[in-house]
Amino acid sequence: MSHITTHVLDAALGRPATGVPVSLSDETGAVLASGTTDADGRVADLGPDALDAGVYRLVFDTATYFAASGREAFYPRVTIDFSLADTASHYHVPVLLSPFAYSTYRGS
Repeated sequence: MSHITTHVLDAALGRPATGVPVSLSDETGAVLASGTTDADGRVADLGPDALDAGVYRLVFDTATYFAASGREAFYPRVTIDFSLADTASHYHVPVLLSPFAYSTYRGS
């Protein structure tokens, strides 16, 4: 399993957000992995099984997702920087999304 996973839910529609491009980068900006959310709003394989401690970034291309359904959106992308401190732990970073708001948290 990837060290970092994500799940995107469209809170406005009450269902998983399918087709959201997602990328994972390290602190230098080097892209480590990318993918697109599936029918359950998840990226099946996002990055390596193990990462070093450090700062990482997830970028969600929300403009592509909302454009596909013909909806206007205020945020063209959601960028989440986070610190990976415990190299033995799994990091799950979910996003709750709507056209004019989003929230995130450290999941399990």
